[in-house]
Amino acid sequence: MGRFVAWVGKNADGVIALVLAVFIAFLGLTASDEIMGQPKSELISGVTLLVLGLLTAAILRDRWRQEPMEETIKENFRTTSGALADLPARLDRLTHLEAVVQSAKRVLDDLQVVQVLNGADEIAEAHAEARRSTDRWYFKGGTGTYVRAVTLPELVVAARRERKALLVRLEIIDPTHLGVCEAYVRFRRSVSDAPDGTGEYWTVDRTRKESYATILAACWYRQRFSLLDIHLGLAATMTTFRWDLSANHVIITVEDPNRALVTRRGSFYYDHCATELIASLDQARRVPLESAKATQVGEEPTVDEVRKLFEALGLGLPKAYGDRDVVEIIRKAIRAKNPYSA
Repeated sequence: MGRFVAWVGKNADGVIALVLAVFIAFLGLTASDEIMGQPKSELISGVTLLVLGLLTAAILRDRWRQEPMEETIKENFRTTSGALADLPARLDRLTHLEAVVQSAKRVLDDLQVVQVLNGADEIAEAHAEARRSTDRWYFKGGTGTYVRAVTLPELVVAARRERKALLVRLEIIDPTHLGVCEAYVRFRRSVSDAPDGTGEYWTVDRTRKESYATILAACWYRQRFSLLDIHLGLAATMTTFRWDLSANHVIITVEDPNRALVTRRGSFYYDHCATELIASLDQARRVPLESAKATQVGEEPTVDEVRKLFEALGLGLPKAYGDRDVVEIIRKAIRAKNPYSA
């Protein structure tokens, strides 16, 4: 009821005009020529004029109300037109913002994939996981002591058990390059002057023998497992990192035995580590392992067999090396000790 009263008050002129129009119609239906002492025709004419006046007032009032609304509509139209004109530029900025967000998301996703390993146990477990169900292994580092002691033997055992081919690519420092061997020793001794997990100190002589042992181990395993496709490169420069790449993991270790990084296949980091290892090996001095095919070494290689093997590879052992030195290389090659064992 209150809403009806409010509506009547807001439209009073129209309501009055409607009432008067009904009144006129009523007068027209009466049979009398006079109403309230006035001729009916004159009364009808007067009321009709009053109705027309009220209608005119109502029309003028509505027009007066519409003018601000029209101005508002025009202003809104101009604003909307301007906004529409700026829409392509805004869409371009939105597209750019979306690209930035996507790029940031990719970076965050890659950062989440790179995991920091803390402790020797975590690092050993990461290596064990990387060795499972892999058909390849890339290594770049120092002398390849851990590869020779743990990685290569376990990879060959697993590949032989599953009767599948194994691809191995190794890059170690060149044992015939005294400069890089000396630089490697200086670095290792600057980090720690104590013996490593093998119980030995790092010297130039040990560095050379470790690299020679890795070369001998590569030939020894190659002759005993025909499905092993192994390539070996010798670097004239040293690196402070050690890369181990399997089919699904990259593990990067440093001299600190309790710290390492691991990332998984499919990440930006994994893909570019693989590219780095391939490019680096291509630049290294290649060891022609196929040249040693005719120079067989036994299950327990003899000193003469090992000397002939290195001669066939074009890496003749130093003249100063006696039989005891060669025996030490043989021991390191086929019975290497894990440098990270307790």
